[in-house]
Amino acid sequence: MSTVLVTGGSGFIGGHCLLQLLAAGHTVRTTLRSLTRSGEVHDMLQRGGASANPPLSFVAADLRDDAGWTQAVRGCDYVLHVASPFPGSVPRHADELIVPAREGTLRVLRAARDAGVQRVVSTSSFAAIGYGHPSRSTPFDERDWTRLEARLSAYVRSKTVAELAAWEFIAREGGALELTVINPTAVFGPALGAQLSTSVALLKRMLEGGLPGNPRLSFGVVDVRDVADLHLRAMSHPAARGERFLAAAGPALWLCDIARMLHRQCGELASRVSLRELPDWLIRLGALVSPAAREIVPELGKRKDASNAKARTLLGWTARSSEEAIVAAAVSVKDLGLSP
Repeated sequence: MSTVLVTGGSGFIGGHCLLQLLAAGHTVRTTLRSLTRSGEVHDMLQRGGASANPPLSFVAADLRDDAGWTQAVRGCDYVLHVASPFPGSVPRHADELIVPAREGTLRVLRAARDAGVQRVVSTSSFAAIGYGHPSRSTPFDERDWTRLEARLSAYVRSKTVAELAAWEFIAREGGALELTVINPTAVFGPALGAQLSTSVALLKRMLEGGLPGNPRLSFGVVDVRDVADLHLRAMSHPAARGERFLAAAGPALWLCDIARMLHRQCGELASRVSLRELPDWLIRLGALVSPAAREIVPELGKRKDASNAKARTLLGWTARSSEEAIVAAAVSVKDLGLSP
């Protein structure tokens, strides 16, 4: 078995990567910005079914600082670079996200190269693939890139810039280090702790009746357990070297589709979820005063299908249904005591 570093083990995807690595028998290390959160990670793992004393260690390291990264990667065979800034609100300036995303990725890659790590699997996003394009009927795949010259949100721009920087680093100065990139669509599935991902936080808001209606936004869905599984497959499979892999469960869903799924599957838990679809003109009007509304205007009405054929064909990956991922997320929010 290998020694594997997971950056950001307290996060949604990071926590599930830890669970699956430990279940597979690997020795695992994870970075946290503060070691005071190590108890929280242990609680998350216990909730996910891990043993009481897993072979897991912690290193304090921050994507915005060089300190700790040499220690974090020392002796590791592989690195799953999952940590990435994701805002709870629209930042005042895009560089608040772009700079730490890009520089943090390069910091991890340099440390991994210098330590003789075999491969880094970096978590990018569909955000680096399917934005800034005109409407299209064909699914996006790994050959597509988000158009940086388009009007983009800070998050979308940060993920695109960070991934481009990673591939450029590998080409110019990566040495023997290998890189594989995972590009998930919107990630749902069971939350392990109270600090929710942006996707699950949106679902929680819907369950609380916090969305009076649903904008005409479309996105692919994937279960966090399948995203973690794809990271592990990409970590050691020879065919994954130098490749990108889209992670999507199936056809894209509109927000109204998700609302109907919740009503159909979750009963009373979904009683406050709005089934109303908001007209585009209303969102555009709101964008005059709301930065959050302004960021979604360019994507209104655009269907965003994503192909998972490459992951299925090269790595033998399979995914739970979108409905299972969404329902599991909603139930976990309830079980964690985070929804009314």
